[in-house]
Amino acid sequence: MIIAVGNTKGGVGKTTLAVNLAIARALTGRDVWLIDGDCQGTAQTAISIRAEAGHEPGIACATYPDGSTLRAQVQQQAAKFDDVVIDAGGRDSTALRAALVLSDVLLVPFQPRSYDVWALSDIAALVDEARSVRDGLRVCAVLNCADPGEHSSDNAEAAAAVTEVPQFEYLPIPLRRRKAFANAAGAGLCVLEAKPRDDKAVSELNTLIKKLF
Repeated sequence: MIIAVGNTKGGVGKTTLAVNLAIARALTGRDVWLIDGDCQGTAQTAISIRAEAGHEPGIACATYPDGSTLRAQVQQQAAKFDDVVIDAGGRDSTALRAALVLSDVLLVPFQPRSYDVWALSDIAALVDEARSVRDGLRVCAVLNCADPGEHSSDNAEAAAAVTEVPQFEYLPIPLRRRKAFANAAGAGLCVLEAKPRDDKAVSELNTLIKKLF
C-alpha cells in the first residue's frame, strides 16, 4: 500500500505521524519505505537518528521534495516494498500533488483549531484534482494533537466540521496531544517501542493503523 500523510496546512503533525506509521508497520515485519517529500527533511533526520542508534528494524528512507523526482522514483521502486509512506510536507507543493496521484490512501491530520479546519478546503480541492486523473484514492481525515479529555468542545466542533467535507472519510479516533508521539519520532522511534511506554498513545496509534490498513 502507498499511503501519503499530507495537508496544505503546516504544523499539524504530519511528519510525526508518518514516522510513527512507517516504523509501526515495519515492526510487524512489513518491508517499509518512508519518503520525505518536504525540503526540510525532518523525517529523513528522524530515520538517520534511528539508524545511528542501531534500532531495529531499519527503515529505508529517501528525500524527494521535487514532485517529478518523487513520482519517478515511486513508480520505479514501490513494488520492492510492502508499504510506502510519504510525508508530503505542509504546503501545496509538487511533491504533495505527485503523492496524491500515486497513493492508495491520503491521511489528512488536522488539529482542533479554526485555522486548521478552514484550511481543509485547500487540500479538498487538490483531492478533487487528483481524483479527476485517477480512480480509487481513499482520503481519511484524523484529528491529531486533539485536546485532552473526552468532552472537549473544540474537538467536537472540529470533527463536526470535517464530517461535512465530502472529499474526506472522517476517522473518529482522535490522536490526543501526547508528548510520547513527538518524543518517539524525534528519537527515530515509534510509540510502540519507546520507553517508558505510553499505553494510551500505543492504543491510539494501533487503532488508527487498523482503520487505515
